[in-house]
Amino acid sequence: MKPFYRPDYRIVRLWTKFWIRSGGLNPFGRFAMRMAALFTAPHKSRVRLAYLADSGYIAPSVIVDHDELTLGRHVFIDDGCILFKRQGTGKMVLADEVKVFRQVFMETGTGGSLFIDEKASIHPRCQINAFHSSIHIGKHVMLAPYCCLYSYNHGVKPGMLIVDQPLESKGPIVIGDGAWLGVGVIVTSGVTIGENAVVGAGSLVTRDIPPDSIAAGNPATVIKKRQDIPA
Repeated sequence: MKPFYRPDYRIVRLWTKFWIRSGGLNPFGRFAMRMAALFTAPHKSRVRLAYLADSGYIAPSVIVDHDELTLGRHVFIDDGCILFKRQGTGKMVLADEVKVFRQVFMETGTGGSLFIDEKASIHPRCQINAFHSSIHIGKHVMLAPYCCLYSYNHGVKPGMLIVDQPLESKGPIVIGDGAWLGVGVIVTSGVTIGENAVVGAGSLVTRDIPPDSIAAGNPATVIKKRQDIPA
């Protein structure tokens, strides 16, 4: 397979800067984003485009159906992502330099809100649903692919179909600054994961994880402290 074609670097730079400054969520803005990315390889190669304009880079294929969305400076949102507000009120805020990679689904609804702080990165196919309580993802947090955060659960009382039961929540989800969640981690409502904590791949987090801890398992439990690891 031939490498991705790039014409003269100076021409590409001028072309990209011209179009990226007109980017946005309206039809022309989406067209401008498509033009800006024309000579840049896909996926992570396009992160740099977000730094060429305060409005960042939002891939043309991104679906946004959210009237309480706030985007900071230099935000990157990759192909196939969905940002959705289902019903009622529910703010969604992506702060400066947040990176959201391919096919991430983020949703808010009644009583819920989502705040992703500066320089956090959400990797492919994560799902983040904030209903009835908030979800706060701190600065420099990394969510590996396929992580799922739900600030609610379905009622399971007998004598009624689960689909007909009201949603329930034990409280907000808070992911502290600098934490790292491995591939496929699931976090349930009412959980706080402390600053700089690490959660192993495939873990189910149902209770709080202290700062600077390494946790894993189903349910996730602390297996060591980061300061116990030799430098």
